[in-house]
Amino acid sequence: MNINQEFDTIAAISTPLGTGGVGIIRISGDKSFDIALKISHKKTLPSGKICHGWIYDNENKIDEVVILPFGKPNSYTGEDVIEIQCHGGVQVVQNILDIVLKNGARMAERGEFTKRAFLNKRMDLSKAEAVADLIHSKTSDFAIQSAKNLSGALADKIIEIKSKLFEVASKIVAGIDFPEDVVEPEYKYLEDSFSSALTEINRVLSGAKASDILRQGINIAIVGRPNVGKSSLFNALLNINRAIVTDIAGTTRDVIRETIDLGIPVTLIDTAGIRNSDEVEKVEEIGIEYSKQSAKDADLIIFMYDATEGFTAQDEEIYNIIKDKQHIIVANKTDILNGSINNELPQTYRLSTYSNEGLDELKKLIKQKSLGISTEDIEFVTNKRQQTCLLRCKESLERALDGVKMHELQDMIYIDVKSALLSLDEITGEVINDEILNNIFDHFCIGK
Repeated sequence: MNINQEFDTIAAISTPLGTGGVGIIRISGDKSFDIALKISHKKTLPSGKICHGWIYDNENKIDEVVILPFGKPNSYTGEDVIEIQCHGGVQVVQNILDIVLKNGARMAERGEFTKRAFLNKRMDLSKAEAVADLIHSKTSDFAIQSAKNLSGALADKIIEIKSKLFEVASKIVAGIDFPEDVVEPEYKYLEDSFSSALTEINRVLSGAKASDILRQGINIAIVGRPNVGKSSLFNALLNINRAIVTDIAGTTRDVIRETIDLGIPVTLIDTAGIRNSDEVEKVEEIGIEYSKQSAKDADLIIFMYDATEGFTAQDEEIYNIIKDKQHIIVANKTDILNGSINNELPQTYRLSTYSNEGLDELKKLIKQKSLGISTEDIEFVTNKRQQTCLLRCKESLERALDGVKMHELQDMIYIDVKSALLSLDEITGEVINDEILNNIFDHFCIGK
């Protein structure tokens, strides 16, 4: 949809389809109130007041509903908005949507409600993207971080950096355009200003890796020789008996995957025990090859050995395969350990999958190892688009700073400052094209 086109009145179901207590149909646009009055047989719908009644299809009662009218500009989209809360059955919700569409609305596109909120200046682009993150968040930690952006954490920081750079740019332009009346800013002032802005940009970018992991998650493979407790740890982390556990070597023949919330989305991979033996059958041999490939592809590896047997020569062979990747070393079965661990590796984490002693600490260690910092220390969550804009801004400011140190003409330095400002404008949406805008909102669900 072209951002300059005249808006139609749109409608969509804003709740997941399924059996539930309540379903919501949202309508936005100039015809919203007219449509709602017509299908509810109401004489008035006072803005900001909850109304109770029925939805009609001509003279047939369809459902008893609650209607929430929001007059522009005091609504989510900045337009007249009607929200109809009906009973949550699939057919009931669909019937009411069909009636709304039949009476003058059209079906909303993906993310069109939020796009209109952005275009009507109800929120900037970084807040609009935070809405999508909040909806699609897979963990409570990411939901909390996304809510920070929705409340303006990232936008406020970008506006702060922009305002300082704009002040610098204005002084440069004034000195260039009115040399007889305005003195060009001193190069020391420019150097301090650009250095300060770069510090703030690096501060925002410092959370980029953690942001990506919170959004996308990681793959963790549990590897080791047979019977060290890999499947037991897999089950303990999941808190269900998902993998078969026996004292028979080679029980696990295939790779098993499950997704869990450890503060970050984790795809946990239970692998077949790796061993070299004449007793290995063809099926187990294939499973071992899958294990090695899973270890190769994983973002983080939990390497496990038996604390009661110590770090053996066979453990060493397996460890040599994974030691150059990010990993956590776990010695299991500490509940039955008598004495110290033979040949214990440095930085070994001790655990009992039988008693779950140390399990909570291992979860925290996985999270810390994956993110590099605690979630409490993540100031700003950014997505790939925002990170690209910030990096472009950083490059422009670094060029400007180099120019300052070489005492280049300030009109040349201004070109890089203007480029930096344009990159920041892309983050909040002051400068944006249709293609980028449509790509952002195409990732939203219909109804939001």
